[in-house]
Amino acid sequence: MTSPAPALRRPDGAAVRILVVDDEQMLTDLLSMALRMEGWDVRTAASGFEALQAVRDFEPDAMVLDIMMPDLDGMAVLHRLRQSGNDVPVLFLTAKDAVADRVAGLTAGGDDYVTKPFSLEEVVARLRGLMRRAGTATQSEEEPILRVGDLSLNEDSHEVERGGDEIELTATEFELLRYLMRNQRRVVSKAQILDRVWNYDFGGRS
Repeated sequence: MTSPAPALRRPDGAAVRILVVDDEQMLTDLLSMALRMEGWDVRTAASGFEALQAVRDFEPDAMVLDIMMPDLDGMAVLHRLRQSGNDVPVLFLTAKDAVADRVAGLTAGGDDYVTKPFSLEEVVARLRGLMRRAGTATQSEEEPILRVGDLSLNEDSHEVERGGDEIELTATEFELLRYLMRNQRRVVSKAQILDRVWNYDFGGRS
């Protein structure tokens, strides 16, 4: 079983803040869902001007920024941010695959580049790397708390909360929830669940 990535938090312990900027609603919804599953605080913007306002209001720890937008493109947004002294890490997201576009984005002050189509896991991994390198977020290998959205599970105290409300679980229910949270982006079979949670040899059928 693959171990989950260590929890990533702001230096003050608060949830990491990510701003997703893209004019494709379905794409922003999918990205937001994946990032919130990391326990991160996510805000979206559908245009360049909305993005600039959101940066001022939200103060994100990193941005996912599409280049092709109708009013103010990603390059112009980044240029304005850097001119104002804002060095928030930026992950460019675009359908453009030309080397010249990548070079232009990185030269303008972008930190990394992902080309559509992409995997959600890749975006999460690249954002983690950007924030660690920039020092806007830190991780702890000893973090005992698993988080998926507003659901948290403390592996040390065996406390489970959702939206701040404590949930009472039996020992088996706790182990089942822990296993599913540790494998939140994987499809697990009935046989795997029985083996890991109940230590039962299911014979390999799902």
